[in-house]
Amino acid sequence: MTGFEISFQDELKRKPFAEALSQAADLATGQVLHGLDGLDGTVADAMRYAVVGGKGLRAFLAIESARLHGISAAQAAPAAGAIEALHGYSLVHDDMPCMDDDALRRGQPTVHAKWNEAIAVLAGDALQSLAFELVARAGCSDAARVALVSGLAQAAGVRGMVGGQAMDIAAETAASPLNLAQITELQGGKTGALIGWAATVGPVMAGDDPAPLRNYAQNLGLAFQIADDILDIEGDAATVGKALGKDADAGKATFVSLLGLESAKQQAHELICTACDALDVYGTDADTLRDAARFVIARKSWSDDRQTQNALVGPRG
Repeated sequence: MTGFEISFQDELKRKPFAEALSQAADLATGQVLHGLDGLDGTVADAMRYAVVGGKGLRAFLAIESARLHGISAAQAAPAAGAIEALHGYSLVHDDMPCMDDDALRRGQPTVHAKWNEAIAVLAGDALQSLAFELVARAGCSDAARVALVSGLAQAAGVRGMVGGQAMDIAAETAASPLNLAQITELQGGKTGALIGWAATVGPVMAGDDPAPLRNYAQNLGLAFQIADDILDIEGDAATVGKALGKDADAGKATFVSLLGLESAKQQAHELICTACDALDVYGTDADTLRDAARFVIARKSWSDDRQTQNALVGPRG
């Protein structure tokens, strides 16, 4: 076996969750920043600002799903950068006064608060464009690359994230709060669609069956949103890094308001168990993804909580 083959096999070995998450976040941010090399001006500065400091969960899902299908981090890095650029765009626009009107994100002023609304619109638009520029560089066949681009467009658009956001905005002025089925549909688009795309990067690039990872992501995405709703009640704004309690103040329905706090926690736990079961086809090689799922509902924030991450990882190989 050549040195290259040994190196490649080492790269495909499973890493602990905390390490894999950190490396994926750094890799994705590097892709975005490299895509902005040589660009000066306020819009480019705002784009860089918007993507630095993120948790990188979606990038992690892209890189880890690729690893499970024998694809290196270098090959999947453009897809990881793309999903973080697109997620960054969504946050920049979501924080604006015409949407959720938030002045704090990741413990820092939001883009429109730091600059102005026009810069926030342009930076978000440009991050969305950059996402498709990046994903088109993924290291896979032409057919797989087209599938990635098409899938990302659908996940980001009116059938996915934008559609979910539209439902969320409409709910603010609806005559009655949304019911559980409607909240589930809303979050499946607003939060779940991009998570679903990221988690299936690997099988799409490899031309394999994406069903197990799609099932994992569907349950993970819902658990993620329930955990966010719980943090909105139990969390501390300084720790979480954003304003809390806004949905309750606005009278909007959430998983917690509909299920109750304890039932919501139980539902999140059951969703994570189902997500982990969906990975059985990968055996213990998917344990990092299982650790990620457990972390989603154990976290107190999305800050760099190494103690919580390491406690979940354990000593497995």
